[in-house]
Amino acid sequence: MTLPPAWDTLQAALARGDDEAAEQAAQHLVQQTEDPAALVDALAPWLQSPDPDRRWWALRILAEVPDPRVPALLHQGLKDPDPQVKQAAALGLRLRPTAQAVDDLVDLLAHPDRLLASLAADALMAVGKAATPALLRVIQEGPPQARAQAVRALAALEDPRAIPTLFSLLDDPSPLISQWAEEGLARLGIGMLFFWP
Repeated sequence: MTLPPAWDTLQAALARGDDEAAEQAAQHLVQQTEDPAALVDALAPWLQSPDPDRRWWALRILAEVPDPRVPALLHQGLKDPDPQVKQAAALGLRLRPTAQAVDDLVDLLAHPDRLLASLAADALMAVGKAATPALLRVIQEGPPQARAQAVRALAALEDPRAIPTLFSLLDDPSPLISQWAEEGLARLGIGMLFFWP
């Protein structure tokens, strides 16, 4: 397995805790690697590292690697004990979405880390309409803190299956939820003026 010199630069930057140099090395590594599979092989073991920074960097780089194994590795990162590593995984899944991650992403909509919840909703949008049934369940049965993110994601999907639920949310006590419901209906071409006498 041969990786470009940026691999050694990345390792050195991480060893001295230089995030700026690590980011530059990561970008060069992705650009210069001729064998994406070799890069995945090198980074996958980092996901088992006791160092959360190393796990974070692995996910950050993997998100840009065009290899069919990457979505599953990003999905694995959603179960990491460190919230920032989870954030990196969710962010990566926006670029490399997989329907297999839907249930775990939905679970994160209620996470106390609201940035993580928002990134999970973004990743669900990237999955597309395959996420609709799970989002509808969250809206109907999920915890209150998950509902707004679920409605936001559902509004972006433009799935006609969501129309009855979005209509039911127009009078929701939460102004944020009713706003997202209205936007979702508008995206579907169902503006409220159409229904007014």
